[in-house]
This record gives sequence, C-alpha cells and structure tokens, in this order.
Amino acid sequence: MPGVFDDRVVFGQSAAFSGPAQELGINMNLGIMAAFEEANRNGGVHGRILELTTRDDAYEPEAAITNTQALIEEERVFALIGAVGTPTSRSATPVAAEASIPYVAPFTGAGFLRSDYWDNIVNLRASYAQETEEMVERLTTDLGVTRIAVMFQDDSFGRAGYNGALAALERRGMELVATGVYPRNTTAVKSGLLDLRLGDPEAVIVIGAYQPVAALISWSRHIGFDPIFMTVSFVGSNALASELGSGGEGVYVTQVVPFPHDESIPVVASYTEALAALDPETEPGFVSLEGYIAGRMAIAGLEACGVALTRDCFLENILGAGAFDIDGFSVDFGPEADRTVDNQGSDAVFLTVIDADGAYQPEAAMGDISP
Repeated sequence: MPGVFDDRVVFGQSAAFSGPAQELGINMNLGIMAAFEEANRNGGVHGRILELTTRDDAYEPEAAITNTQALIEEERVFALIGAVGTPTSRSATPVAAEASIPYVAPFTGAGFLRSDYWDNIVNLRASYAQETEEMVERLTTDLGVTRIAVMFQDDSFGRAGYNGALAALERRGMELVATGVYPRNTTAVKSGLLDLRLGDPEAVIVIGAYQPVAALISWSRHIGFDPIFMTVSFVGSNALASELGSGGEGVYVTQVVPFPHDESIPVVASYTEALAALDPETEPGFVSLEGYIAGRMAIAGLEACGVALTRDCFLENILGAGAFDIDGFSVDFGPEADRTVDNQGSDAVFLTVIDADGAYQPEAAMGDISP
C-alpha cells in the first residue's frame, strides 16, 4: 500500500504556502501537524509515526494538479489531506479520484465536493451553502435587513458562495440589490466596490480570501460606504483581523469550528496544548483548529483499521462510521436531508464578529449593530 511502511504512514498536502492566501495553507498545515505530532509523541498509530509531505500550489489550480500528481506518483503518499480552496480542489480531485486515493478535509465548503459522484472524498466542514444560509437568516431575522449585495472572487470558489447566498435569498422571496466581482489572487476590488455602491445595500456578503476582503472593507469605509460586512470561514479569520487592524470592528465571519480559545471544549483544550508543543510562538486560530480536527479525524480512521492499513479500510472507517466524537466535536457521516451524499462530517456554523480590539466575539453581539 503506497505511503504505508512498517514504521510510518505518509500523507500529502498541496496548499497555498505563498501568495495572498498563504496564511490559510500555513495554518491548516500547523493544525494537521499538531495532531500528527501529538500522536507521534504517544508512539504513533499502531506503531507507525505520521508524516506529512507538503507542496506549495500558491492557490493556483494548475499548480494543484502538478502537485497532486507528484504527491501520488513520486512521493507515493497514502492519502491527501488539508487542500486549500475550491479552484485548486476542483483541479486536484479528478487526479485523486483516478488514483483512488483518499482526499481528506479540504479547506473549502464547495458543493461539488459533496456530490455522490465521489467515493474518495471526506469533507469535515459545513458547506458554503450552509454558511450563507446562516448569514441571510441572521441578517433578515435579527436585523430586518432587506437590501443585501454580494462581492465574490471570480472563480469556482466565489461562485459557490454567490450561488449559496442567491439560493438563501430566493427561499425568502428576495433578490440581490447588487453584485461585485474581483480576480483571484489579486486585491483589485475597486471596480466591484463601485458596482456594490450602486445598489445601496444594507449588508454585503463577501466571498473571498483575507487580503482582497480586507482591501474591500478598508476602501469601502474610506469612501464612507459602510454597510454590514459578512464573510465566510475560508477568509482566514486571524489573518483578516490582522489585515484590517483597527478598521475591523463590526465585520462578521461565519466559522465552522468552535472558538480556538474556548478550552472548556475538550477538543480545543487538546488543540491548544498540541499547538503549543509544536510551536509555542503560534497564536491559536480558527484555521489551524480546523486543521487539527482534520488531523484527529484522519487518526481515528487509521486507528480503526489496525495494523493492516489500506485506503479502502481508512475510508470505510470514516465515511462508514456514522456519528462519532472528537473530544466534544461531533462528526456524523450519516445521511442528511440537505446533502446529496454522506461525505460531510459536520454541519456546525457559528457567527462571529470582530470587536474594537480586533478580537472575535460570539454571535450574541450581532443585535448591537444596526444596519
């Protein structure tokens, strides 16, 4: 079995480690490695230590294809884990499927990954459709907002979020008042910003990575255009808050994992201890917590297989496990009414907001802000 040795199991990760989305790849990697090293300190899994081979795709689809082929054919990894992004995953998944290699916990909520076409994909997180549904529900129900616009990255990721927001509005008999777009891996948001202003929205849902999202919000507030801004978890919450600095107050971000400082949740306590052991200087964050939970989920699949590890056994013991618990974080691969296939473990979506100090607060603060 490729990637399986007497003393180790080798995973592969193609992600953005350079470019405008690099903080996402770096932090997913940190979280996965924190989980793997935690297991390794305890002797590994069935006597095998866990290794992670990485390649930088800079959030570009063509590089993701090349990297995925190299990880499978040259590095001969056991499974792929922690890919970052929709356009990169759209390019890499056919390569992984052809090789029948597990594609575990991609950092994206794109709907196509949740199709019954795939039998090798394991999604951890909630979908973008679920995140945008939560946004629209909270805006309309909590604040009575009726004028909503969308700004999105002009690629498959942006369109996935855009379609989710559009569907959520249509379910309520509403339409978008404006739409703006910007090119991937750029901060060229000014034309899109002008398009948004024409619709005079009370709220703008933004589907993008942290640098262009921060640029949009900063420019908007600079010119006196100040609707409620909401963005999805892919943005990279810690990086967004850092980019915005003092200008981030009141920006909402949906999350798919708990607060990374809430150690009353066992998985968060385990994560913070594992992260500190890996790199004491690293600040806990939502992205690396997601990486840690992804790593723990992969470890659960390895443990269930015993010594005779195969890819089929690994997939079966995650996708076929139904509901199980990762230190208080519930994962359930049983069928759900809003899914086409049961390859998504969590439906959890949490709404957070950046406060005046640049820290994230829970959704309860939403009612304090008027449109």
